[in-house]
Amino acid sequence: MSGGWDVTSTEELTGTRLSFHCWPSNRLEANRSVAPFGALYSPLKKLPPQCCPPTTLPYDPIRCSTQTCHAVLNPYCQVDYHAANKLWICPFCAGRNHFPPHYNDNISEANLPAELIPQYVTCEYELQTVPDQGPPCFLFVIDTCTNAKEELQELADSIQQALNLMPSECLVGLITFGTNVSVYELGASENVSKSYIFRGNRQYLPGRVGELLGCTRRPVQQQQQQPNGQPQMPAGVAGPAEEVLERFLLPVSECSLALESILEDLRRDPWPVPSDKRPARATGCALSVATSLLHLAIPRRGARIMLFTSGPCTSGPGAIVSRLKEDDIRSHQDLAKGAEPLHQPACEFYAALAFPGTIQLDDGTKKKKTKPVAPTTAPHHVVDVFACSLDQVGLLEMRELVEATGGLVVLGDSFGQSVFKESLRRVFNRFPDEIPQDGGQMEMAFNATLEVLTSGEFKIAGAIGPVTSLNRHGPNVSDVEVGKGGTNAWGLGGVNPDTTVGVYFDISNTGPVPEGKRRYMQFLTKYQHANGRTRLRATTLAGEWFNPPVLPKDDPIAERQAMINSPVKASFDQDAAAVLVARMAVYQTETDDVGDVLRWVDRSLIRLCSKFAEYEPDNPQTFRLSPEFSLYPQYMFHLRRSQFLQLFNSSPDEACYYRYTLARETTTNSLIMLQPTLLSYSFNGPPQPALLDAESVRPDTILLLDTFFHVVVFHGETIAAWREQGYHEQEEHAAFRALLEAPQSDAQLIMDARFPVPRYIVCDQHKSEARFLMAKLNPSVTHNSNLDGGGAQVNTDDVSLRVFMEHLMKLSVQT
Repeated sequence: MSGGWDVTSTEELTGTRLSFHCWPSNRLEANRSVAPFGALYSPLKKLPPQCCPPTTLPYDPIRCSTQTCHAVLNPYCQVDYHAANKLWICPFCAGRNHFPPHYNDNISEANLPAELIPQYVTCEYELQTVPDQGPPCFLFVIDTCTNAKEELQELADSIQQALNLMPSECLVGLITFGTNVSVYELGASENVSKSYIFRGNRQYLPGRVGELLGCTRRPVQQQQQQPNGQPQMPAGVAGPAEEVLERFLLPVSECSLALESILEDLRRDPWPVPSDKRPARATGCALSVATSLLHLAIPRRGARIMLFTSGPCTSGPGAIVSRLKEDDIRSHQDLAKGAEPLHQPACEFYAALAFPGTIQLDDGTKKKKTKPVAPTTAPHHVVDVFACSLDQVGLLEMRELVEATGGLVVLGDSFGQSVFKESLRRVFNRFPDEIPQDGGQMEMAFNATLEVLTSGEFKIAGAIGPVTSLNRHGPNVSDVEVGKGGTNAWGLGGVNPDTTVGVYFDISNTGPVPEGKRRYMQFLTKYQHANGRTRLRATTLAGEWFNPPVLPKDDPIAERQAMINSPVKASFDQDAAAVLVARMAVYQTETDDVGDVLRWVDRSLIRLCSKFAEYEPDNPQTFRLSPEFSLYPQYMFHLRRSQFLQLFNSSPDEACYYRYTLARETTTNSLIMLQPTLLSYSFNGPPQPALLDAESVRPDTILLLDTFFHVVVFHGETIAAWREQGYHEQEEHAAFRALLEAPQSDAQLIMDARFPVPRYIVCDQHKSEARFLMAKLNPSVTHNSNLDGGGAQVNTDDVSLRVFMEHLMKLSVQT
């Protein structure tokens, strides 16, 4: 069986990537395997037509009637076609279920519904029982405390371009903030802009926002047609939601001119700022007003709150630093010591905004209290953060809000940077026109929830990604928690085709399983499409069990020989396992010291190699790893040195941004973050993949480094000198000109297909920006090395990959 596993095909066919494809049948053997048993699942990934129906199925799914199961009908169900009342047996609970009459009368072995066709392990349903909620809403929340008016003009220009990318029926709204918060009435006269001012030093609940905006119930002449997704009001009365939709949240087609006029006239916050103080920036209050406005007007319709900020919140709820410049903004050391009194209150404030209906204000202190009721539904409204500042903006405190709602994060230096401008455009990406049914529709989706069902031999330990627990306890929920556990369902909020969730499993079976018995898992993703309809995607996977042979006691040779021939070993996907372990490590940094996390990574790697490598005891020279495991140690080597675990030279906001992005991206993108790719360009031939090593740096080559967050074109010393002398401008040196252009063209291709858009850096050897490349290279050549072998010197005390592997082999073979 070894060598027969195609571990990457499931990602293309089902949107999932498993760390092991063949699982040991008992908990003891699973624990000995060290690497987590898990799946990386992309719920909105577009699949090839041979794997799923080309369009959604226009009916609700048939579900198992067992109280604790409710699995969706799938190709792995056993069907009795010959009974008078046709039956299907659920593979998860073995429950027997009758088909509804219209199925019972029409299906046969030759006439199968889509959900029973063997190759359609993924089916997507458009739910008929859920009303159409209408197109999404986009609420722009703009910081006017920018350092220069040009910054505000660049931002206004980008938002105007974004308006042209939206479908005309989408709703839009505008809020600006500085010392105070302004909510603009877009339904007013186009010639006069009208706004309502909220004091920036307090928090506002939905009811209070409606009162201050003058949106209270009023008599009308006749009953009006209610907008999609709104509760029906009695005849003769219009509620505050209807007023908000008439005045503050309007379709793009009706208010684009008024909105563009307001954006063109935007001015910096007029309140004076003393030289020894920071601007009074009421970010927390602005988000409070924004979430309350949407909760009041469109509680069940998908929406995005798009926050554009250029500095930290210094005023009102959610402040992370005082206005006095002599008070430094929190650092890693402050957070480790608990010496930042504003951090925890700000975290609690922003986290509660994900569910504005659960917030209460105490009349005496005006501080919020959240009800002790855990969320049971996913947020309908996504909060995105576009932060363009040289200083920190408080992303660390806002992370829980962004994560709970499935929001996007973009960090840049200025609103004029392509990192921001192009990333904002790509938020509104649409599916290609040739895609059936969804062609031309926006890729984003809202109010997504993920439920995972399993067969009885294993349970769900938890999930890591942009998720929040929905606290649904069932028989398939493990007592062992990994990430956000104790549930089999999570809220994802906003999702797109690249959103990926890591789901971890716990094999609870204690004995052998019957020969031929398979394991089953089903991913059920319910979400609101950009067209307002609610869909359910069901992906069902089946896999093999392996019963470990009975071995003599205390016979390590027999145990190792059995492992060499084990199909569990042959089915290992080192790429998926590395990403799952990286997510676990990053999640642990939220509660544990980074040093403890590094030791956990090291111990896990040593135990894994000791289990699966081939070697003679106490003889490192005989240590060998099979191809299924050969790359895994270097993934861990680069993880240890990465910005996810090493906090040097990164602020708390930057570290939060990197970790959040890792936790939501696809397997391929996550691997690029862990171990960047390097291409070498020279006169010796076409571009070649190069080792991520200091020895790859040569004076006569150009290197292209892709770290996901940065794309670096690095010119060797000789190449840079020739370019400075203008050789590429001479006709006889056309080959040199082509060599200079090739990596830049390839870099553009990389950046064209990525969100957020990476920072593009062109640098020369020995210049300051060369650090972006040198910091990622394996330090095989350092100030302590012999430089005769070539390569560039990396000034670091980190050990090289060779030394790391020597220590790993020595510790793995110890008895």
